[in-house]
Amino acid sequence: MKLKLIMLPMTCLALAIASAVQASSHREAPFITENPKVDATDFYAFRSYEAGREGFVTLIANYNPLQDAYGGPNYFSMSPDAIYEIHVDNNGDAKEDLTFQFDFSQQLGNAGKGIALPIDGKNIPVPLINVGPVTKQDQSAVNFREFYTLNVIKGDRRTGEPMKAMNADTNRGFFGKPLDNIGGKTFSTQAYEHYAHTFIQKVRLNGCPANAQVGKVFVGQRKDSFAVNLGEIFDLVNTNPLGEANSETDALQDKNVTTIALEVPIACLKGSGTGIIGLWTTASLPQTSTLLETPKNLKVQTTKGPWVQVSRLGMPLVNEVVIGLPDKNRFNASQPKDDAQFLDYVTKPTLPVLLNALFGVQAPTVSGRPDLVAAFLTGLTGVNANGSVGEMVRLNMNIAPTAKADQKNLGVAAGDSAGFPNGRRPGDDVVDAEIRVAMGLLCHLGLNLCTPEQAASGNLPYTDGVMQSAEQFNASFPYLTTPLAGSPN
Repeated sequence: MKLKLIMLPMTCLALAIASAVQASSHREAPFITENPKVDATDFYAFRSYEAGREGFVTLIANYNPLQDAYGGPNYFSMSPDAIYEIHVDNNGDAKEDLTFQFDFSQQLGNAGKGIALPIDGKNIPVPLINVGPVTKQDQSAVNFREFYTLNVIKGDRRTGEPMKAMNADTNRGFFGKPLDNIGGKTFSTQAYEHYAHTFIQKVRLNGCPANAQVGKVFVGQRKDSFAVNLGEIFDLVNTNPLGEANSETDALQDKNVTTIALEVPIACLKGSGTGIIGLWTTASLPQTSTLLETPKNLKVQTTKGPWVQVSRLGMPLVNEVVIGLPDKNRFNASQPKDDAQFLDYVTKPTLPVLLNALFGVQAPTVSGRPDLVAAFLTGLTGVNANGSVGEMVRLNMNIAPTAKADQKNLGVAAGDSAGFPNGRRPGDDVVDAEIRVAMGLLCHLGLNLCTPEQAASGNLPYTDGVMQSAEQFNASFPYLTTPLAGSPN
């Protein structure tokens, strides 16, 4: 069923379909393409399935998309001018009740002056971020380091009181971030994964209940956890949407991302609620920035004014497959409590109509799309609905995690109630799942949202042709795998 030319505005069709199935949130809105360091790519929230950690929830927010491993000499730092946040609604009002706020800073080597070499009687700063092999124990050769603080905020993200999380081992209020995986010579003494894992740190989350404060935190480069065949999709959907699930090449197989990973005790997240929570990640920048005419060291601008949200990600693919191009920037600046403004995009979706035009599959005929309202705005009754209305990842923490070996990559649709859309795990194939839901899959699952007759093509096995499964990931925190090395030699 290859693409056939039809008398329609093909460029618009191709862009819309490509947006629907490209990497979960890589470059999903016009403005964010100018600010990759604050571009959220994927957001995961799931009951920890690492052995012995069943009492925790893992939250993973990936940022800074499409990293080429060889991207030196500066590689991929986080923005010291931004704040990165993970929000939790635990009482069903689509407003944050708990926020985990990450704030990054940078420091040159040699006590902030930069490593220099004596040449002809003068100390000349080097142009590289390291000048020799690196281990966690010996970072004397590191010329650029990143640190971060983590605040726990109860209530409103801006007016609530921030409580500083502490390193539970050192009792310090800051944490270190490993260098990106530069290559085998830089990490010749200590394998990169061993080096990176020394930055998995115990964290005491002040503000959580006294018996539910200690978890884990890690921020660092990882192999991109998403999989999709971008090239064929952008070439007028030059693939078979009903083909084999593992027949195409993952265009992101040679890309890295930067991961913010946090493991939190369930009791901290639950609050006074039922145990069903809504979650999303955002990044914000100061309202005003002024470029310095003469930058000094790492400082190139001054910033002031209130924080302005520029990135938002909850459920995958929403800004791609649901939100229209004129409103993509506005969606990134919005909050779940205000999502009524985007309701038409859910109740009158364009993707099924475009798939019908391109491939002849029948778009669902159910009015108002109650199936998509449940999937994107309210949660599924009996699974993860908690009374809130707004786009976010919903996780029923009362449902036990599924061990890695037993996970089904289509989650709830395949009988695995601990998987997508009940939260999202790294191995959940959300591209295939969401295309099928858009085409009416929920009408065929006996959920009383719509009937099979209203979605004649809804039970077809739509796929982008790239496999995503738990087998591709680790079985322990932070679950995402070793980033690709810039130099494999």
